[in-house]
Amino acid sequence: MFAYYFKLGLRSLRRNPALTALMVLTLAIGVAASVSTLTILHMMSGDPIPHKSDRLFVPQLDNGPVEGWVPSDGPNDMQMSYPDAANLLKSGQGERRTAMYGIELPVEPPRSDIPAFNSRGLAPTRDFFTMFDVPFLHGQPWTEADDTRGADVVVLSREIAEKLFGSVNPVGKQLMMKGFPFTVVGVTDTWAPLPRFYKLIGGSRFGKGEEFFIPFSSAIRHEQGHSGSMNCSANREPGFANLLTSECTWIQFWFEARSASDRADLQSFLNNYASEQRKLGRLKRNAPNELYNVMEWMEELKVVGNDSKLSAWLAFGFLILCLVNTIGLLLAKFSVRASEIGVRRALGASRRDVFKQFLIETGVVGLAGGVLGLVLAFGALALIGMQSKGMATIARMDWQMLILTFVMSVLAALVAGLLPTWRACQVTPAIQLKSQ
Repeated sequence: MFAYYFKLGLRSLRRNPALTALMVLTLAIGVAASVSTLTILHMMSGDPIPHKSDRLFVPQLDNGPVEGWVPSDGPNDMQMSYPDAANLLKSGQGERRTAMYGIELPVEPPRSDIPAFNSRGLAPTRDFFTMFDVPFLHGQPWTEADDTRGADVVVLSREIAEKLFGSVNPVGKQLMMKGFPFTVVGVTDTWAPLPRFYKLIGGSRFGKGEEFFIPFSSAIRHEQGHSGSMNCSANREPGFANLLTSECTWIQFWFEARSASDRADLQSFLNNYASEQRKLGRLKRNAPNELYNVMEWMEELKVVGNDSKLSAWLAFGFLILCLVNTIGLLLAKFSVRASEIGVRRALGASRRDVFKQFLIETGVVGLAGGVLGLVLAFGALALIGMQSKGMATIARMDWQMLILTFVMSVLAALVAGLLPTWRACQVTPAIQLKSQ
């Protein structure tokens, strides 16, 4: 019986084609808006590095001033000072460690047709590339010896490498940055182009990836200040000198443990280290020492902000508005079929049969709206990806969202069809036969 009613539903799409097209389009627009927003929210709040997110940890040592701080405030210094970063790098804790901070350097292209320009980069240690699974198109990360001596070496992103050197492999070539010759040792392939991920690792906050990477020690040796946000006490001004003091927290630090079970040992080490630093007078606050894994750090940084969540609710509100319009259109569509319903009832069809028939027909409309909504959602996500390169990866729909598109569309149509279908069941056969 379901197959028979489904065929009737397909045939009903040809009745009142203008009305049917309006219903399908109304559902499609509402579903596309909701699914597009949910897709972006789902990808932004998802685990960016699922196979090791429970083994990557950010330590938080609060070295802010005592003035104006009370214990109930808890730790509120999200990054780390240079002395602490240097000590933790030497600690040997975890399987890998990296300290990093965002920088900006003037670049002098080797080609005369390209003028000098400023480029945003990141200054991490060598372990960074392994810890965050950075893929390489050419070459490899710099060596541990380069880290130790602060060598002038650079890893370029694929985008800037092609801009500066074209399609050739630039490994071994030199590039003038801040007036110093840096040797290219590697080129990263397309990697994690997510604004939330760059914010997570302390890099660019502007929706695009880092264009180059130089050793942390090299940035320190060249007295390169921080290019992004900072948290300085005593109203200190930006500058390299402040980066080396415990007064400014510009650096982010990450541990990679061998397993998630090592978290307790890492926390114990962090507590002992902080206790020693308090005795030395460096850490003045008695705030608890926090240790965050990747997902906890995303929550702490509020990577998915309230504005993103609000946009999801607004999209659902728009879907509800589309449902109200669909209800009105279905009432108009079913009202003109009163005589057909009267004949069916007179021939023995029960109200339940009529309800099933019209509800299945409504589901067919929803299915058609889902197909169109899917096309519109893909178009919206593609447009978002083109407008912002940093959103290119998150603006993709996985199979779960594909299924959700059809489920939402059919459910929306069925919900919208409940009242019109119930009204259709109330048709009195005698009155309709008499009028005919």
